[in-house]
Amino acid sequence: MQVSRPRLAFYGDDFTGATDTLATLAGAGQNALLFLRVPDDAQLASAGALDCVGIAGAARSMSAAEQQSEMTSIGAFMARLGAAVNHYKVCSTFDSSPDIGSIGRAVGILRDSLQANFLPFVGGQPNLGRYCVFGHLFAAFQTGGPVFRLDRHPTMSRHPVTPMREADLRLHLAQQGLPGMESVAYTHYDLPADELDALVDSCIEAAPDGVLFDVGHASHLPVIGRQIWLRAGQGPVLAVGASSVAQALLAHWDTPDVIAARPNAAAALQAESAAVRGPVFVLSGSMSPVTARQIDAAVSYERIAIDVDALVSNQLTVLEPLLARISDSLGRGRHVLAYTARGEAGERQHGIAPATLARACGHFLARVLKQSEVGRVGVAGGDTSSYAMQALDVWGLSYLRQIEPGIALCRTHADNAALAGVEIMLKGGQMGSDQAFERLIAS
Repeated sequence: MQVSRPRLAFYGDDFTGATDTLATLAGAGQNALLFLRVPDDAQLASAGALDCVGIAGAARSMSAAEQQSEMTSIGAFMARLGAAVNHYKVCSTFDSSPDIGSIGRAVGILRDSLQANFLPFVGGQPNLGRYCVFGHLFAAFQTGGPVFRLDRHPTMSRHPVTPMREADLRLHLAQQGLPGMESVAYTHYDLPADELDALVDSCIEAAPDGVLFDVGHASHLPVIGRQIWLRAGQGPVLAVGASSVAQALLAHWDTPDVIAARPNAAAALQAESAAVRGPVFVLSGSMSPVTARQIDAAVSYERIAIDVDALVSNQLTVLEPLLARISDSLGRGRHVLAYTARGEAGERQHGIAPATLARACGHFLARVLKQSEVGRVGVAGGDTSSYAMQALDVWGLSYLRQIEPGIALCRTHADNAALAGVEIMLKGGQMGSDQAFERLIAS
């Protein structure tokens, strides 16, 4: 693998989160590309010199055995790549469990692969309404909404797969095999640099499983970024957290005493806002009440309900007329939004495993795109986005522009000319304002 050493390598445990990190980095001027699987040498070479290399995965929805295979491959790739900092990108709400999407298991595998001796956990992302104070995580309900402690959050406390019943991230992660963690409270961030360095050093010595950093305000990010970057020159670093890990590094890199290692070409990835050319197709596999409100507000679309039982069992007598209807509407230039549920009750009544439904959605999207030309694509739901992209013959994404905080518009890279250059939005179920789907048309 003959590539220059990037500043940052990251793995997103779902596709929507990975695109948010891509947007964070590229939007700040870093030359970044998001691969949808471990790239081969030809794909790496075609990407050119990169400041940041990302891989979008689906570890958040994986069992222990699936994670073992996935993360072993990712760890080997990261070790060969040799980035200054490696980042296991998790959802900003840290939702996970010992059995499904275990952060602890993934971190353990990567730590062994990288021989990492510093594991900083970054516990909040203020621009998304995520705040970590004294080790406890709080999250806003929708953009700009009221803030709840995570175990009392109206959505995350009742997540269908990984309900968050513990807001103390140290206790939450201890249940996943990371019992030896220390935390650095934001009240220490005003200490002189040498005193804070010594405090963090003592935490590292006492905490073999990681050091959790509070993030209660954007002003905390450069302090954390300095701690991560300082130790990147001392040995392998494996950072864990949401896109706030990238934000922290960027905030530090932008300080006057830090000079970029090389100029970047990220401007080539940028694009001015432009009206969509052609119809937009959105597929929602999310049961979130946030997405339900976005569907209700999507007045520019023809909204079509998908029979979930027929979808997962591939009942062609039901699906083929549905696909024909979607194709006909798109062919007439109409925007179409197809959905499996409008809120949690709609999905729960089917008793279908979310991963099974997400895979079926992915195959459904592939069939729609095979028979219809679209100007833009949107996918709602973290698991749905992950499996949808896996179902397409696409190997990479580059950043175009931001639609809303946490929601990026990207462009596909593919060997198949029909799938190369498609503009696509991947949105987590809890992300965005009520107008998110409408903004996909206008952005």
